[in-house]
Amino acid sequence: MKKFFLLIIICCMVTIPLTTLDLPQNDDDILFQVSTLGALQEGVYDGVASLKEMKLHGDFGIGTFDGLDGEMTYINGIFYQIKADGKVYMVGDAVKTPYAVVTKFTADKKLNIGEPVDYKQLQDLILSQLPTKNIIYAVKVTGEFQYVKTRSVPKQSKPYPRLVEVTKNQPTFEMKNVKGTIMGFWLPDYLNGVNMPGYHFHFLTDDKNGGGHLLEIQMTKGTLEIDYSYGIKLILPSQSDFFKTTFSKDNLKELEKIEK
Repeated sequence: MKKFFLLIIICCMVTIPLTTLDLPQNDDDILFQVSTLGALQEGVYDGVASLKEMKLHGDFGIGTFDGLDGEMTYINGIFYQIKADGKVYMVGDAVKTPYAVVTKFTADKKLNIGEPVDYKQLQDLILSQLPTKNIIYAVKVTGEFQYVKTRSVPKQSKPYPRLVEVTKNQPTFEMKNVKGTIMGFWLPDYLNGVNMPGYHFHFLTDDKNGGGHLLEIQMTKGTLEIDYSYGIKLILPSQSDFFKTTFSKDNLKELEKIEK
């Protein structure tokens, strides 16, 4: 991977013997992320990592595509692209992403949801299942949905506008009586700028006919799975507009507006 700098963040002191620390033994409990959500927010949309490279680091995740060409869902080792027409497309390994987060999904906690919930109620339920707010979680919810509302974004051309401008005219899609999967992550507040604090979810129907960035749901019943993650490997672009970008110090309110 010649086009990236590898930054591994390790939170421990070298004076403490590693045998005394409860650290993950392999990369299965680590998120692998290309670029930052803050960079995407500022209009850094050129693809820098191929999907083939991303597959080496997990089988589950979300993101977007070169030029901000739609929403990415990645489940069971297969990438799907939901474009601005609302349709779902298969994508080849050579396609690149400017921003994506993947992990090897193995559930640490599983819970059946036997009664109807809306999006807020689902978020509250997930939060009640987290043992701490200080680590990262991959979240998967499979179920039956009376109603789902999603959005996607159209592919952009240079000079790229900022993400907040793109999402002002984002197409939205409504689905009724579908089965599908909610997928994404919950991240701590201290990762603001690197990623989205709190929830960031995408959706894909079982029949692969619809999906996108999740906005609203009415879920009839389903299954919640949570995978605990204890670290993040962050790849920063070395050949893109990333080097010339000025990042906002207070971007959270704008990100919340974009994502919701």
